Amino acid sequence: MSSTTKVTLDNLATVLADDHHVKLAGIDADGMLRGKLVSKKKFLSIARDGFGFCSVIFGWDMHDQTYFKELGISNKENGYRDIVAIPDLTSYRRIPWESNVPFFLVDFFDPDTRDPISACPRGLLKTAAEKIEKAGYKSMAGAEYEFYQFRAPPTTLNGAERNSSSTATFLKENPVDSLPPLTEGMFGYSLTRPVHNQEYYYRIFNTCREFDCNIESWHTESGPGVFEAALEFGEIKEIADRAGLFKYVVKCLGSQYGITPSFMAKPREGLPGNSGHMHVSIVSDDGTNLFCRDTPDPSPPYPDLTHLSDLGRYFLAGVLDGLPDIMPLFAPNINSYKRLVENFWAPVTVSWGLEHRAASIRIITPPTSAPKGTRLEIRVPGADTNAHYVLAAILALGWRGVEKKLDIPVPPLSRGEVVGSENDKGKRLAKDLKEAVATFMRKDSVARDVFGDQFVDHFGGTREHEIRLWEQAVTDWEVRRYIETV
Repeated sequence: MSSTTKVTLDNLATVLADDHHVKLAGIDADGMLRGKLVSKKKFLSIARDGFGFCSVIFGWDMHDQTYFKELGISNKENGYRDIVAIPDLTSYRRIPWESNVPFFLVDFFDPDTRDPISACPRGLLKTAAEKIEKAGYKSMAGAEYEFYQFRAPPTTLNGAERNSSSTATFLKENPVDSLPPLTEGMFGYSLTRPVHNQEYYYRIFNTCREFDCNIESWHTESGPGVFEAALEFGEIKEIADRAGLFKYVVKCLGSQYGITPSFMAKPREGLPGNSGHMHVSIVSDDGTNLFCRDTPDPSPPYPDLTHLSDLGRYFLAGVLDGLPDIMPLFAPNINSYKRLVENFWAPVTVSWGLEHRAASIRIITPPTSAPKGTRLEIRVPGADTNAHYVLAAILALGWRGVEKKLDIPVPPLSRGEVVGSENDKGKRLAKDLKEAVATFMRKDSVARDVFGDQFVDHFGGTREHEIRLWEQAVTDWEVRRYIETV
């Protein structure tokens, strides 16, 4: 059976009839897949009620170091106890590069209450989407990811050359700047550069289709060894899953070719960063786009809003209003803020505009788009983000704007106007993670209003951990600048 087969508890044994094992994975706070391989017998026994999964995946960072501050979900006091992981049978697909082993995502629940744990990325997005579904609507999304790709050349040990496909191994013995890109130079939308790595290039595209995280368009971006993938537009919860699984595909296939894909927001000084733009719209049960006006508004507040519906305007206002307060979700790492600087095609203020790629939110409406394609492109997030958190934040903020009928807080950027210019009236977004986390965690934060204290305290605590590690670090730049001269 194909990965598009609808799986239920009733037909599960039939779907897995020829299999001996199943791969399961959940998503942690950094957007990383954490999972295991289990026997088919084990999987069939846990498919309904779930199984115990060590909560430490929400108690340690991306390098398995426990957080310096004990957080609520997993800590010494509760013994890093198990939480309940329940397979989502609708997430069924097969892994093409692993002999088509069946694969399922899991959701995490509190063992006492059976409520979704606050930091579960899939649970957070489901909660945000359900508010809109209760109103009779459906949320749609699309995701775009840019990423650098590096080759890990042979390394040397005691003068002897040895092969290694691991970038981490190479970097232990060599400076970061010596890591070679997949291709040299700046050549966006090139038809010739992919030919240099043709098998790898086409294999990613085709494997994503086989793994049900389909790529809509796939091309080189401006930067050495940079590709960009736009994933097919679809229902928002499914798109969040596909975004995480897309990274999984690229990293797995890259390792087979001695290539390390990097979704860091800013891997190279002086070059553009990696974005993770999200496109969002709301549709009715029959698929009608509810962000588009039936007829153009003859007297809109701003000409940029001529074709955007009242619902779309309130949604836009909500995202703009709450944007400064949820920045750790859009820029979660120390490195994220190296991308969010002036003059590098990245937004740095609360800003918006019709077809304006310098703004934080780009409105896409007629006449450049068909009515059914009307949407908001949120351009602040980088490729280093957790897609479930990003899309949950967009929905939660946007729907808050609809419920409160918020006014759009700033005028649009005018044509030719650059974010951060003297004419830009938008509030400056946080310049670093420390500032962003302080805003996110403050008592009256919009983040607490839409997500609640448990999530804000947990995720904020994970980011405080990142900040502390950064503040204790001695960087290459510091050593090069000061070792001899001070």
